[in-house]
Amino acid sequence: MQTFRRGDLVFDVHDSGPADGEPVVLLHGFPQDARAYDRLSPALHSAELRTLAPDQRGYSPGARPTGRSAYVLREVVDDVLALLDAAGLESAHVVGHDWGGVAAWALSAWHPWRVRTLTALSVPHPAAMAQAMLHSDQAVRSSYIAFFQLPAVPEGVLLAGHGAVLRRMLRSGGLPEALVDSYVARLREPGALTAALNWYRAMPLAARTPVGTVRVPTLHVWGDGDAFLGRAATEATAEFVAAPYRLEVLEGVNHWLPELAADRVGELLTAHVRTHG
Repeated sequence: MQTFRRGDLVFDVHDSGPADGEPVVLLHGFPQDARAYDRLSPALHSAELRTLAPDQRGYSPGARPTGRSAYVLREVVDDVLALLDAAGLESAHVVGHDWGGVAAWALSAWHPWRVRTLTALSVPHPAAMAQAMLHSDQAVRSSYIAFFQLPAVPEGVLLAGHGAVLRRMLRSGGLPEALVDSYVARLREPGALTAALNWYRAMPLAARTPVGTVRVPTLHVWGDGDAFLGRAATEATAEFVAAPYRLEVLEGVNHWLPELAADRVGELLTAHVRTHG
């Protein structure tokens, strides 16, 4: 597969590895795209796993609807269901990082029969996140979200000087220069950054739709150097999983797990899939 459709939207997807391997869906976050998993995928292929990594809503050039309501979590989850249907898959192992992790949590809670296992990279369960916002430093860590929800202003700031601020943000996290260039180039396409930010702007619209308890085997991987997501939400996540659950803490690793901790994540993910697949 190179593309799949949902209604009028056309999504790009990186489909690789053995065609008859157990399928693993890889969901990226902000401000990444499917290339976030380029370092992780080969390890999964060597374990005889097939990977399907879509450029999600707002990132695929053919799937950039206008308006924040088009980016509520229900729409994002339905995009993943459309990918599974297009690939002829009743279910798959699902991996998500950052916003892709939020989508993976929701997919697993709302459609557990479509998810063989869940692997959440960096991102805690949304209910644990909400809890931590009230009782820890998580609100301070997440203060950038309010800025991203403003109309027009974030685009001007992040893309000023050919994306200089966005570049600095990504470089400071230790991402390779080639990936920084590719991520920024994608978001400089017409309408791309606005579409990506609409994931944040849609958050108030989805506030009445709780994710709920997850009932599929879950691996949660978090780096203790993550500046955006703290320990309180991470440790509270276990309360919202009613299935085998494992938290793996990577010492000294920051937020960008798929790119910077691909070898270790690959080992953990492969073992998780083999144990619960």
